[in-house]
Amino acid sequence: MAWRDHPDLILFDPALRDIPDQEFISKLRNDPRTGQTPLVALSTDSSLARRETCLNAGVNEYLVKSAGALLALEETFTRMFAAEHPTDIPVQIEETKEEGKNGLLIVFLSAKGGTGTSSLCANLAMNIQQGQPEARVVVADLVLPIGSIGQIVGEQGKVNLVTVSDLPAGQTNSDYFYQNLPKPKIWQFQVLAGSPDPQQANNIKGERIGQIVDTLCSAYDFVILDIGRALSRISLPLIQKADMILLVASTDQSTVQLTKTVWDYLRTQGIDSRKICAILNRAVGLDGLTKTQAEEIIGLPIKTTMPYMGSNFALANNLNQPITLKYPTDTASIILKETATDMVKLAQRLRG
Repeated sequence: MAWRDHPDLILFDPALRDIPDQEFISKLRNDPRTGQTPLVALSTDSSLARRETCLNAGVNEYLVKSAGALLALEETFTRMFAAEHPTDIPVQIEETKEEGKNGLLIVFLSAKGGTGTSSLCANLAMNIQQGQPEARVVVADLVLPIGSIGQIVGEQGKVNLVTVSDLPAGQTNSDYFYQNLPKPKIWQFQVLAGSPDPQQANNIKGERIGQIVDTLCSAYDFVILDIGRALSRISLPLIQKADMILLVASTDQSTVQLTKTVWDYLRTQGIDSRKICAILNRAVGLDGLTKTQAEEIIGLPIKTTMPYMGSNFALANNLNQPITLKYPTDTASIILKETATDMVKLAQRLRG
């Protein structure tokens, strides 16, 4: 029927009686009549194995049958069909990198560990990539002494910040990064992992970091740096040249106070407050200061507040899964998508 009727979308339960789900998906994906047709799996099976099997085989979305499934379906359909009719969308993101124009540089920064900065970095990068699959997106982990992005996305490859900084500058060109940086399929972006351990972190050639980031900016549409709390003479120039700075704080009093200290320092270094997108991450803990209280202390408007997710926030990280795929109907997933779109729109407008 799909090959005969050319539907706009195929919604199916992968637990088919007469054909394995992988074979079913493969037949649709490998035939020109349905090769580009959106495929949405709606299943009673919430297991990671079944989800990954379907996603790796070529489905666009994997949703679990639940009380929130209808809402998730409506959101999925809206997003998929809106992408085919961009004139209907009030906010659009530039889809391809202009020749000779550096990609947007987005920095994730926190004043204290334990704020969920790396997780937000990976999840927002994934939503940027998912929103415009033709764009080149790379996430570089500059957190020291041990990187954390690789652990979140499940990619601990041999190519990392230590090995790249040890190579001659002429070798680490655009083609080198395109060909050597891993691209975890479920996350969709390429990743330059951080140091795998403190000992190797001592071998990073700090003088090469700026040049590496410059090369990434010339090669990719979006270069997303996870700096964490590593504010230093190496990271400050990167923060100063960033198009957008995501300043992440949790709700406890000490972290908010330290975030104010960091912002006060950045202000003395000429950082434009318009480039700061402050995020209050309640996902890592329910108790603490309110949004209004945090704003009063930091002296910045909180542009995004991540809702409390209980154990789900840590579980998604432990399973190396994006929040929007693991919990598609959760309010946090909606906020991540909206934040990804809004921050890119603002960064583009500020660049002019």
